[in-house]
Amino acid sequence: MDGNSGGPGASGAGGTAAASIAPLLAPDGWALLEALPPYPGPDAALGLGARLRAEGADPALVAAALTQSRLRARAAAKFGPFADGMLFTAEGLEQATRLEVAAHHARRFRDAGCTRVADLGCGIGGDAMALASLGLEVLAVDRDEAAAAVATVNLRHWPEVRVRRADVLDVLPHLGAGTDPGLAGVDGAWLDPARRTASGRRVLDPERASPPWSAVLDVAARVPATGVKLAPGIPRDLAAASGRSAEVQWVSVDGDVVEAGCWFGPLARPGVAASALVLRGGPGGRTTTVVDGTGMEPPAAIAAPDGVGAYLYDPDGAVVRSGLVGRVAELVGGVLVDPTIAYVTSSRLVETPLARALAVEEVWPFGLKALRTRLRDRGVGAVEVLKRGSAVDVEQLRRSLRLEGPRSATLVLTRLAGQQHVLLCRPVVHG
Repeated sequence: MDGNSGGPGASGAGGTAAASIAPLLAPDGWALLEALPPYPGPDAALGLGARLRAEGADPALVAAALTQSRLRARAAAKFGPFADGMLFTAEGLEQATRLEVAAHHARRFRDAGCTRVADLGCGIGGDAMALASLGLEVLAVDRDEAAAAVATVNLRHWPEVRVRRADVLDVLPHLGAGTDPGLAGVDGAWLDPARRTASGRRVLDPERASPPWSAVLDVAARVPATGVKLAPGIPRDLAAASGRSAEVQWVSVDGDVVEAGCWFGPLARPGVAASALVLRGGPGGRTTTVVDGTGMEPPAAIAAPDGVGAYLYDPDGAVVRSGLVGRVAELVGGVLVDPTIAYVTSSRLVETPLARALAVEEVWPFGLKALRTRLRDRGVGAVEVLKRGSAVDVEQLRRSLRLEGPRSATLVLTRLAGQQHVLLCRPVVHG
């Protein structure tokens, strides 16, 4: 399918969509979906469905509309109020880029001077929406029938977007080759490789994704402004090890590392091989912080356990994965607790979105009996357990502690100067 995006049913989407989506692409189906109240929860949804069927609505249509209502409610976390006018597949929603993250992707293409971007593996169309919102022309491609139909609906507000149902692997050889009129003028490429097997298992090796890493590199050689969404667990030197210069940026949202993006050519910032994008806070107080390692010296570490300061900083996951914990150490005037551990200690309290601050109350060598005794003496009945560099099973530890008491505490299990220790902490609440 290759057609202009339009309203429900445009571009022949109704004839090619999966059975679960097709009923909603007809005018009556869309009208029923739009007339539904906010998703009331599973129990109330059963009653609502029974009432609609009793009023004469087609059972298949009712089921499809209520499924979309449920997915829209879930999608609000990624798409905000836009979710109320979109369609989703369950798999597509799970894999979709959050709209605020997609906006950062789109700005890279705009700032690089791109005018037409191929969104290869577009899914439900989240990244294509962000690109089109900045005035870029978009060719959105996906081989999945339902995904292409849903993307057509979701992109209906942007007539400059075209949605094509095709296998990305069939499209890739034509990029930059002048052999496909539909790709004419494409000066940017965004890829979101499928990272699950047919059985649903996650694929960790980028070369086993679809398209594979080698194909991504080939696209980047022909379309210099190429970006690709990768799993957060990729090696930091993935691009360099492939003989290519690129910026790899890890992205976290409210402490959850959601992706790694690899940016080639004009999409990469000069001299920046690794960076972190940290998004924190609600809609009214969202902070956006970008940190990179340009000119950064390796951080020092404490020489002995008694060198732990009044505060322990737990860096954001994107900062850790990008290898930029040294930025946190610089910011708070601190040092690492161990050369191989991503915890920073300092005598200074500094508020930063790059790390969570904990006040250190006590430090001692790890031992279950001593730990149990100390916590009971302090009346601690609930603990949050953080760990790095420790092989302790957290759930088994909780059971072994058998705690009782009114207080709560944060335990940090880690190495201090090479030795296993416990830090009894409390979270710092900034004013």
